[in-house]
Amino acid sequence: MAGDQDAPSPARDPLVIRDIEYLGPMASPTGWRPEHPYPEIAFAGRSNVGKSSLINKLVRRKKLARVSNTPGRTREIHFFRVNQDFVLVDLPGYGYARISRERRAEWRPLIERFLERSPGIRGIVQLLDARHDPTADDQQMLGFLADLGLPTIVAATKIDKLSRAAVPRRLRELAEQIGMDESQIIPFSAVTGDGRDDLAQAIVELIAQPSWRVSEEAGGESDEAER
Repeated sequence: MAGDQDAPSPARDPLVIRDIEYLGPMASPTGWRPEHPYPEIAFAGRSNVGKSSLINKLVRRKKLARVSNTPGRTREIHFFRVNQDFVLVDLPGYGYARISRERRAEWRPLIERFLERSPGIRGIVQLLDARHDPTADDQQMLGFLADLGLPTIVAATKIDKLSRAAVPRRLRELAEQIGMDESQIIPFSAVTGDGRDDLAQAIVELIAQPSWRVSEEAGGESDEAER
């Protein structure tokens, strides 16, 4: 997938994209998933938050992640190997009201089981629409990630829909609403490319960290020893 690329920014690119390979989909909590030796970074957000557009801009491809006019259409977890560095994991969008309750009930265990059990997961990029307050589904997802202890990067999407003067205020409001420090939120626009390199740098740093599962297990063993 060498063609169909966006032009890189003139500044040093923290994530140079050399090649990308689609590894396949995971359709059920106990279903097939690709085996690979690379760390994984997952991307999550409610339907129509701009996840496909963000992924395409991040990897400088126009059609890697399909951009659909019908929110809630993606029903599987999709895996993409980026260079020989990591695997990008595209999770199904959640919270779309027009999808049946039964279908939404199927997606939740798929997402949660993957995040709970994937041995290679290093962290997650959680998307929030900068124009709106976090939904109940967003808050539930953030609570789940906090309980899991999974390293989380928050990307505030569609900032091009706001005036430049309104962006700092909106980031402060979002930070307060989700109980995070404002510095942990990356403003992002798939239209202008604002925030692309900041997000890329955060992902590169996350990949370089040791697995959070290993540190959790070590902490658990230490606790047992103290008892």
